[in-house]
Order: sequence, then C-alpha cells, then structure tokens
Amino acid sequence: MSNASLELTILMPCLNEEETLETCIRKAQNFLKKENISGEVLISDNGSTDKSKDIALENGARVIEVEEKGYGSALSAGIKSSQGKFVIMGDADDSYNFSNLEPL
Repeated sequence: MSNASLELTILMPCLNEEETLETCIRKAQNFLKKENISGEVLISDNGSTDKSKDIALENGARVIEVEEKGYGSALSAGIKSSQGKFVIMGDADDSYNFSNLEPL
C-alpha cells in the first residue's frame, strides 16, 4: 500500500465530476508544492461516464477505476491503492479547500 518516498496521498472519490475535478486537482497539487510535501493526487473513479478520467490524467493525477459501486467502495479502493505514508480524503466536487490544508 505505501511507498516510502511519498509522504501523502490526497484521495478524491469521483463520479462524473468533470466540472469541478480540474480545480480540485490543481488546489491539491498546489498545496503539495507550496508545503514541499512529496505526494500524489489519486482519483478513485467509480464509473464516471463523463470526461472525469481524462481530465484527471491530463492534470497529472493518478486514476484508479473502481468497479464496485458506492462511495465507500471508492474510498476503500483508493486507500488500498494509495502510495503515500498518510492519506487524506476530499470530495472532487470542490466542497473542500485543498489549497488551505494544514501541513503535517
């Protein structure tokens, strides 16, 4: 599950979030860069039929596809696939301010 070289995984469960996903990924990436934290943005896609997966990949996020439907399934699969020593979660609908996270 963990990769010692990555300190943090920012996990976002996702289902058809093409309108907000790019903003969320950029905020999360900017936080990692600003705080000089080695980390990844991981999108746990739960069957999106829009352009969410493409948007995530174009913006440098890692994407896993979760076949078992449901928010809990997306979270659980994302945690299992995380490469960071620590994992934090936020929804991909821009309801979390990823640019305002406190450093570890």
